[in-house]
Amino acid sequence: MELFWQIVYYAFTALYVYAALVVLTAILLENRNPVKTLGWIMIMVLFPIVGIVLYIFLGQDLRRKKIIGNKLRFPNLNVSMRYSDEPERFAKVANLLSETDGAQVSGGNNVEVFTTGADAFKSLYNDIEGAKEHIHVEFYIIENDKLGNRFRELLERKAREGVRVRVIYDYLGGWKLPIAWRMSLKEAGAFIHPFLAADNFFKFTLLNYRNHRKLVVVDGKVAYTGGMNLAERYRWGNRLGLWRDTFVRVEGPAVHSMQYSFLVDWSFVDGRVVTDKKYYPELSYFENGERVQVVTSGPDSDWRNIMQGVVAAISRAEKEILIHTPYYMPPEPVMNALETAALSGVRVRVMIPERNDSKIVAAAGRSYIESLLRAGVEVYYYQHNFLHSKAIVIDGYLSIVGTANMDNRSYEQNFEIAAFVYGEKTAQRLVEGFETDMESSRQLNVNLWHHRKWYKRYAESLARLFSPLL
Repeated sequence: MELFWQIVYYAFTALYVYAALVVLTAILLENRNPVKTLGWIMIMVLFPIVGIVLYIFLGQDLRRKKIIGNKLRFPNLNVSMRYSDEPERFAKVANLLSETDGAQVSGGNNVEVFTTGADAFKSLYNDIEGAKEHIHVEFYIIENDKLGNRFRELLERKAREGVRVRVIYDYLGGWKLPIAWRMSLKEAGAFIHPFLAADNFFKFTLLNYRNHRKLVVVDGKVAYTGGMNLAERYRWGNRLGLWRDTFVRVEGPAVHSMQYSFLVDWSFVDGRVVTDKKYYPELSYFENGERVQVVTSGPDSDWRNIMQGVVAAISRAEKEILIHTPYYMPPEPVMNALETAALSGVRVRVMIPERNDSKIVAAAGRSYIESLLRAGVEVYYYQHNFLHSKAIVIDGYLSIVGTANMDNRSYEQNFEIAAFVYGEKTAQRLVEGFETDMESSRQLNVNLWHHRKWYKRYAESLARLFSPLL
């Protein structure tokens, strides 16, 4: 018997050594950012067996393997969209996004900004109430709560009226959504699908790649996007209080681009490509409207579209950069761009929440703050409830509002969407919101920050090692 267990022990050891060598070789051959590579190696060293499992399910760079990209290929609809010339000041940014994502600049759009869930959902409910043809809904999280159920009931009523209702929710973000919730929608005549459901081993290995988009399109004429999910925390709050977020309502030619984004995702989850041009009706053109460029990113793209757009925009700044982000764990290009802008004389203000919904993410994020402060960036802790807004304003003209956080997960692993708005109206509204939020914020001091407790610094640095997983 003792001999048997010795054989088992040596066999297991040999198998583990082989698996570890294979995984370590794969990590090295991916030629990632050295920091990320070292992060995964540290995880392998600190947690030998668990590290291998985590890498298999969470660490593989499937963007390069084209596993998802091949699935999400979508035919060109040849839909006539009303495009606009690139804005002179940020023409390089617009050209970049056109090259990487195929995102076109459309002029004549009316953009409305919402900074509270009460206002955003009131407007959204009104537009859905008026829907005649179709309602397309896509959220990372749909909760089975007061707000989520009210939204479901509204969709069910419209579906019974003959409106075509399609709903996409992320499988992981919506894992708590009861079967009864979904069946109720289906029985009313609506269609609902999870995104990348982990219903077999292969799909389970894709669990790290999530659809973080929030998008609603009504009749192909009006669309919404931003940071809000379908959850009552945005309307009535939770343990962190009322969540502060940003949502935009778009009317005009840019809605075609947002519709296209939804239908690409729908073709993936439903298996059928929707090409009917009734989903792309003639749209109003607002003479004093703004240029909008709708940008998507995710592991189905060869490029990190939104991140590259953000870096390019920051690099073009001459006067001021304002940033809202709930999580600050930026890839090196973003961090370098912000610090370079500040060191060159651009006023850079970054606002993050003092209280966070994830302790380890918050700890990892704090490890990046000192570098910002030393570069002259003004960093503010939002103290009133929880800041979940994802918004950037450059020189009071270029606004970036969408679903992407300023972290590796959003820029490299998640499916995201963002509206690049070129115009002073939207920028001014966002600036006003930022200035209001400053009244509920405190500015961090570089000397005080540097001299905080050693064990806090240690914990933050340790959390940072796990940033590939966060």
